[in-house]
Amino acid sequence: MKITVIGGGPGGLYFSILTKKALPHCEIDIYERNRPDDSFGFGVVFSDETLGEFLKRDMESYELIRSNFAYWDDIIIARDGQEVSIAGNGFCGCSRKTLLKLLYQRCTEEGIRLHFEQNVDDLSQFADSDIILASDGIGSAIRSQYAEEFGTHIELKSNRFVWLGSTKPLDAFTYFFRSTPFGTIVAHSYQYEPGMSTWIFECTNETWEKHGFEVTNEADTIAKIEAIFKEELDGHGLISNKSHWRQFPHVTNKKWFYNNIVLLGDAKATAHYSIGSGTKLAMDCAIGLSDAVIANPNNVQAAFQQYEQTRRNTVEMIQYAATVSLDWFEHMDRHCQHPFYQFAFGCMTRSKKVTFENLMIRDKSFTDKVVAEFNGNEEAKPAAFHPFQLRNTMLPNRIVMAPMGQYRAEDGLVNDWHFQHYTSRALGGVGLILTEMTAISTAGRITLGCAGLYTQNHIDSWKRITDFIHQNTAAKIGIQLGHSGPKGATKRPSEGANQSLENPWELLAASALPFAEGMPTPKAMSIADMEVITEQFVQATQKANQAGFDLIELQAHHGFLLASFLSPLTNKRSDEFGGSIENRLKFPLRVFEAMRAVFPKEKPMSVRISACDWAEGGIIESDVLTIAEAFKKAGADIINVSTGNTVSHQKPLVGRMWQTPFSDAIRNTIHIPTITTGYIQNIDQINTILLNGRADLVALGRPLLLDPYFVRHAQAYENFRPADIPDSYFAGTSHLYPFQAAERKQMESMKRALKPKSNKK
Repeated sequence: MKITVIGGGPGGLYFSILTKKALPHCEIDIYERNRPDDSFGFGVVFSDETLGEFLKRDMESYELIRSNFAYWDDIIIARDGQEVSIAGNGFCGCSRKTLLKLLYQRCTEEGIRLHFEQNVDDLSQFADSDIILASDGIGSAIRSQYAEEFGTHIELKSNRFVWLGSTKPLDAFTYFFRSTPFGTIVAHSYQYEPGMSTWIFECTNETWEKHGFEVTNEADTIAKIEAIFKEELDGHGLISNKSHWRQFPHVTNKKWFYNNIVLLGDAKATAHYSIGSGTKLAMDCAIGLSDAVIANPNNVQAAFQQYEQTRRNTVEMIQYAATVSLDWFEHMDRHCQHPFYQFAFGCMTRSKKVTFENLMIRDKSFTDKVVAEFNGNEEAKPAAFHPFQLRNTMLPNRIVMAPMGQYRAEDGLVNDWHFQHYTSRALGGVGLILTEMTAISTAGRITLGCAGLYTQNHIDSWKRITDFIHQNTAAKIGIQLGHSGPKGATKRPSEGANQSLENPWELLAASALPFAEGMPTPKAMSIADMEVITEQFVQATQKANQAGFDLIELQAHHGFLLASFLSPLTNKRSDEFGGSIENRLKFPLRVFEAMRAVFPKEKPMSVRISACDWAEGGIIESDVLTIAEAFKKAGADIINVSTGNTVSHQKPLVGRMWQTPFSDAIRNTIHIPTITTGYIQNIDQINTILLNGRADLVALGRPLLLDPYFVRHAQAYENFRPADIPDSYFAGTSHLYPFQAAERKQMESMKRALKPKSNKK
């Protein structure tokens, strides 16, 4: 087999070493455009886990690399002179130039031919190669030549960064955050060999412009940065090496191979440096590609397919985590308003891969500081079980039962099913229950099985539930009032999604646009329609108070009636209720203000909105902030932040805790409490969200469907003993608490056992 490698970076070199060792008769030639001693950048970073993989694959490379690494166990987060050290994070730093030199040595030892100062732009000279490996970096000429075939997409992220070096010694990987009159600048800093450290400075584009930085003016950059980070550099200067300001390119490819050409490293996919080295990702993929070639020495296409199948999911997960991490740094100014330990905790958990429990196992002294600060240095308790007050309503904890349609009502009347559904979760310890969307009229229902609140019988049936909850539990209960709009008159979900009834009633919406193909076209609302709907919301509000609800939530999300006004995808009106976000807000705001005027002042109100449509041309962040600000001024006490379901052709990016960034933006920009939701599964994730300030309350949906006692299990897991366990059930604590303690101990032991071993010499 003949293999040609274009690009002499760590990924291509390591692939060549592993493949040549396993297939000694194959011919491998590496073509590098630079000289052997050229290297751009300063240090690279590997984790204990990555080094352990090197150990298993090639002992010689492992020993060479490990002997030249600077090792640290701590991460330090410093902000304007205040700092905290977090232990238990095994990382190693190495000079990029040294790493390349060591890998060149291993290539020579294995009989791989190295060709330097070879700028390859014509592949025809390698017509006899079985494999052409394109590992020629972010600006890959080969990938660019076949961009259509690979399906290449490159998105420049908004932040600016510059890669510099220094002689300043560092004892740990350190994030230095420095506030300036023009915004926050962060230095990602680590030592990679005695007397040398890497310093990557990053800031928003707005901060960069206000400081007057220039892309290629290295002398000016160094002078300004040295002045800003004078204390952190402690008399040491900064060193440049073609250190130009850049924006991070997020590179993806729909296909990783074309004919006999295969992509590796940054040519294939990039991951932001804030979650680790791109070199690590390249070398991990080099292992995967080598394994595939070794397993299929006589079938290159099968090898490429195996490579992509085994590595793509991992690469995309890393890229997703990197994007989430980058998003945190793109909003540093927002996070810097937090108290210091909350800020540091948010930095450590920014990618959502690390949680509160992960950090507690690594360094309990740090998490103790975070919890103490959250508790106001009073009695320590888990964040989830801290009470939360909205007006005169005190919630016993921060866990909310999200609105979940049951589709079991008859003529809008809730029944024994609903009684059991809501009261069991209240007995189970939920702090706040939000009912399923409850229609303000018969025509406001989504399905024939939806609950309603428009007659005295509806009041009475709901009051039976609220009375039980108030008499027997500490939970509070709120009702979500809404109107289905363009999504009404459909069959129950169990009978088929978005399936219209045979005899649908007239639907209303901001504009005459059906929600999905095959659904009826709604009527664009007239002024008269708006007056009728507003009055129906007012009457439902008064009935909700009579029914004993502690809170009302206005439904203005997921493409329903009021939400259809807010999104530019569903509001195409040309009158005063269409066009700008201020106009699109008018009717939903009018409804809310009318409701607030008749609901008792001591009782809180919430609004649920969709903060992203997950579709091109949808609502943008500035619109969302305008919406939240307007509802806050109108008297909303909390915003329940959801996303999507505005249009049927949405393409959401779903993952654990995936909607928390939207809640974070509203909470910490508009300064109004928020509720977040979205694939939140356990108490650890709930505590993590609350402690890093992304939300004030966390709503659970599906986790509560089959486990009404989720909260009680979580309280036992945290060894937190609430005062609201009913007397009749209290004896159960003697079983549940020891059981959950044993389960937690076993889980933590497993996590410690799975932690990669230290590679420190």
